[in-house]
Amino acid sequence: MLRSLSAWLIRHSPGWLVLLALGGFVVFTATVLPRQAAGAAEVSAGAGSPDTSFFYSPADLAAMAEAYGAQGRQAYVRARYTFDVAWPLVYGLFLVTSISWLSRRGFPPGSSWRLGNLAPILAVVFDGLENLSTSVVMLRYPEPTLLLAALAPWFTAIKWILVGGSLVWLPVTAVAALLRRLPPEAPG
Repeated sequence: MLRSLSAWLIRHSPGWLVLLALGGFVVFTATVLPRQAAGAAEVSAGAGSPDTSFFYSPADLAAMAEAYGAQGRQAYVRARYTFDVAWPLVYGLFLVTSISWLSRRGFPPGSSWRLGNLAPILAVVFDGLENLSTSVVMLRYPEPTLLLAALAPWFTAIKWILVGGSLVWLPVTAVAALLRRLPPEAPG
């Protein structure tokens, strides 16, 4: 099933879609992301954000919820279901199409290396799980939500590992695609 999904993504990632996804990523990063970061810094009262942390404890999450105050928590949840729905789709589309397009050129059919194009999809899934769990914690605060408060840091860490891994894998696939296009060395 994973190989089928990976192969489907490779077949359905033409160059024009990669360029469109790259354009969306660049525009979003240059325009929306800075505004969102400024707004988040304002409502977080210097307490940080689960989304931008690599790992935090349930106690850290509760401290953030406390520091945000009622209006800050509402703004946090609103951002999770506006900005933070769009952003994972933007970075996910860019990474999955780029890695898929390059994998088609860099790795032979059937190669396990091609499965690297699935990491961005998993990153988006874990980003969604992070958003869901932290939003529920924020909405219910000061009532404890123990299970989600315990799972949220793991969802965040896994998201960042997958996003970081995808960002590392992107140039690896580019190098593989370049090397595969080079003519073989002459015996010497």
